[in-house]
Amino acid sequence: MPVINRIADYAEDLTTWRRHLHQHPETRFDCHETAAFVVERLRSFGITEIHEGIAQSGVVAVIEGQGDGPVIGLRADMDALPIEEETGAEYASEIAGKMHACGHDGHTTMLLGAARYLAETRNFAGRVALIFQPAEEWGGGAGVMVEDGVMERFGISQVYGIHNAPGVPLGEFHGCAGPIMAAVDTLWVTVTGRGGHGAQPEDTADPVAAIVAMVSALQTIVSRNRKGTDALVISVTQIHTGSADNVIPESGWFCATIRSFDAEVRAMVEKRCQEVIAGTAAAMGVSAEARYEKGYPATVNHPAQTDFAFDVAREVGAAALEAEPVMGAEDFAYMLERRPGAYLFLGQGPGAGLHHPKYDFNDAVAPIGASFFARLVERAQPRAAE
Repeated sequence: MPVINRIADYAEDLTTWRRHLHQHPETRFDCHETAAFVVERLRSFGITEIHEGIAQSGVVAVIEGQGDGPVIGLRADMDALPIEEETGAEYASEIAGKMHACGHDGHTTMLLGAARYLAETRNFAGRVALIFQPAEEWGGGAGVMVEDGVMERFGISQVYGIHNAPGVPLGEFHGCAGPIMAAVDTLWVTVTGRGGHGAQPEDTADPVAAIVAMVSALQTIVSRNRKGTDALVISVTQIHTGSADNVIPESGWFCATIRSFDAEVRAMVEKRCQEVIAGTAAAMGVSAEARYEKGYPATVNHPAQTDFAFDVAREVGAAALEAEPVMGAEDFAYMLERRPGAYLFLGQGPGAGLHHPKYDFNDAVAPIGASFFARLVERAQPRAAE
């Protein structure tokens, strides 16, 4: 069974919705117009239980099935990115400096497609909670919705999400049980020394030399403080210091992004970063202030729900394949910390990568993703035989 026939029938509507959303991107928690569009569509499907303003602009809609049963949660993110679009599409962003460069317009459309079908057929027991979430890219909107009590408030027993994947064959699902995306942390370090003339370094406490030493020493955490089987990335991404070619500056700063899958590894890295920076600063005769900011936790799929999601994916997609975890981060992690569930990638064929100004969601993917969501509900919560 490929795409559900009824969903295929309104593929043109899905494209229209998605391109409207693409033209009107909103960022962070300010997804109010997007949410209004979602609510308008949901009401047109005959869905009456709609809760707005969760995590500022998030929406949760509930569809009643036929007969008693649990509640399954389906999530789509709504926010865009602060990027100037370069696709040249006729439906390109109308908002300067903002674009849907990660396909959240497509994710929202896929969940709307599933909502329309499920509201028409109601061929399931229990209820389905449709979660339209702001601020995935920045702000951890999923975590805010969880802290606002969406899991308890709507009685959600398990939760699922998908993300489009450029470069993966169209309609092919990828994923794995256990960690599928990394935890992301950020290290900020300010180094203060004593500036002076570049020709007389002996009269200075050089923060540039200290920063260089720190950057080099941080890499020993990856090579010497973790097991070879533990995935870990420490990438220094910015170094700022100095303003003249012949002056040793007074201070400078750098930052790094840190990615890991294991909670113990994550804790070890934070401790070792502080130790390496303090030790190097003492050795170089400078002072250093390190700020370690914890971001999204690792996205960890639950084994039973992942197997189930793969079974459903094989029904509606070209294939469902085991794949290696990726070092990107995703705030759906917060939902999977509270409830069992799974997160899969859905291939959309060749094209620019995520977060690229030439990226565009492939509209051919929407009926596949909508069918996946719909079949998850029907398979997880079948109606009792009459």
